[in-house]
Amino acid sequence: MADANPRTHGPVLLANGMTRFSLWAPSVDAVRLKVEDRPLQPMTACDGGWFVAEMQAEPGARYSFVLPDGLTVPDPASRGQEQDVHDASIVVDTRSFHWKNTSWRNRPWHEAVIYELHVGLMGGFTGVTARLGELAKLGFTAIELMPIADFPGRHNWGYDGVLPYAPDRCYGTPEELCALIDAAHGEGLMVFLDVVYNHFGPDGAYLHAYAKEFFDDGVHTPWGAAIDFRRTEVRDFFVQNALMWVNDYRFDGLRFDAVHAISPASFLPELAAAIRAGADRPVHLVLEHEGNKASLLHGPAAQLFDAQWADDWHHCLHVLLTGESEGYYESFQSPAEQLACAMAEGFVYQGQISPHHKEKRGEPSSDLPTTAFVICLQNHDQIGNRAMGERLTQLAGREALAVATALLLLSPNIPLVFMGEEFGSKTPFLFFTDHNDDLAQLVREGRRREFAHFAAFQDEARRAQIPDPNAETTFAASAPSDQGDPAILELYRTLLKLRRDMIMPGIPEAVSTGARALGAHAVQGAWRMGNGRVLTLVANFGKEAVPFDVPPGELLFDYGSRPANAQLTGPSIQAYLADAA
Repeated sequence: MADANPRTHGPVLLANGMTRFSLWAPSVDAVRLKVEDRPLQPMTACDGGWFVAEMQAEPGARYSFVLPDGLTVPDPASRGQEQDVHDASIVVDTRSFHWKNTSWRNRPWHEAVIYELHVGLMGGFTGVTARLGELAKLGFTAIELMPIADFPGRHNWGYDGVLPYAPDRCYGTPEELCALIDAAHGEGLMVFLDVVYNHFGPDGAYLHAYAKEFFDDGVHTPWGAAIDFRRTEVRDFFVQNALMWVNDYRFDGLRFDAVHAISPASFLPELAAAIRAGADRPVHLVLEHEGNKASLLHGPAAQLFDAQWADDWHHCLHVLLTGESEGYYESFQSPAEQLACAMAEGFVYQGQISPHHKEKRGEPSSDLPTTAFVICLQNHDQIGNRAMGERLTQLAGREALAVATALLLLSPNIPLVFMGEEFGSKTPFLFFTDHNDDLAQLVREGRRREFAHFAAFQDEARRAQIPDPNAETTFAASAPSDQGDPAILELYRTLLKLRRDMIMPGIPEAVSTGARALGAHAVQGAWRMGNGRVLTLVANFGKEAVPFDVPPGELLFDYGSRPANAQLTGPSIQAYLADAA
């Protein structure tokens, strides 16, 4: 046994009902394995802090590890839990799932029109499965699941996960997750997963008890000591996790949360390369990076990432629609000019000093393809990180919001829509958790303290009205269950069909030919598409009339006030498509 190679995190199914269990526990000198109600079995110590044991354990068997002080802990690479994060782990065999759509090989990235959703608010894995046909028919080509890694309690955004390999039992079984993805592929939908590799949640992360070396106490993040990605065992833990989602569950791509908190940053290109080398088919990899790191999107596709969430694009639109100026919106107070920059070059901040961050932010991005930027009007962060969780339907004028929707869906970037947007939901999306009483109190107080510097929440009584994250009513209020607006649904249907038929074929190799502000509330931008045509979008978010140069070509789409004497006379948008000169 001492010669065994234990560098695989989590259980490995062997022949004749045997399973090999491995645990990297360099902080302790002994570990015992508990399987069902059998006597504890000492695990063999291997080089580098690994402990290994082989035991009769077929799929469905419950197991855990017992430390020298008697503490019983789940497998940090558990593929499933008996109940919650503190309970026994389960041996899972995803190989036994009978896949129907075995010929699926993913769709090209430029075809992505992403629908971001929270699995719990949609009724678990089976609830999401029931909605797939409707979303595909409307015109979406991909769904993106907020994190599903096992978290404490019954509901959570998913960013408090502590067992990254285990789909949370509240959402359903591993078999139901496989069935969701298989059904999505049958509908022609890609499935992406949001994964969190920058921290573990505050409840149930037992790694500190037996693998202190997993963390670097010299590097701090908003969540505490940073994960130490200098260590091979730590890097392997996350690379193997990514490959599990891609190969075992057949996810078509991953979105990596807040990678600016990963140190050293050199792990990121290594991660991308390892996933692409280990995946059994083409996959799409997307970053969230506060630093606008264009360098992570350059170079051979086999080594780097496909795209980054373009927060700058969102922030410009949000300020144009709402006039807000607090928080990070402080850095976007010339929104039309800055939006024109985002339309033409992807990032607004490409090395300039950001007033909000008070330091230089970003890298030059003008030479990146349009598909390197995932744009949105709203996402889970931009709604849920508001104190009251308001959607744009509560903050912006109806006509201006329709104009923004058209700009989103007709731009040659990769659009993302948050659940409920497609029918104009007015229900909030709030921050919710289900922590133990002590932690719930800390989260409640921290949430209210977070907004104390905003003008609307200077008064303590007003801060007390911020919904309690741990209250059951906060979770229930966040489901987009209202009936919505049929006219908005029809607008989405029209725009998504237009994108599919007229714009999507030209997105590969599309290049901006420039964009400019038309006054304080309007923009005009154009792209030479890869199929030789020229796409021009002219959008006005304000009430005042705005003159513009009418471009040549077919008027592909218009909304709001029609051009009169080459003017947009209110919230309106026109899209033109012409043959290149």
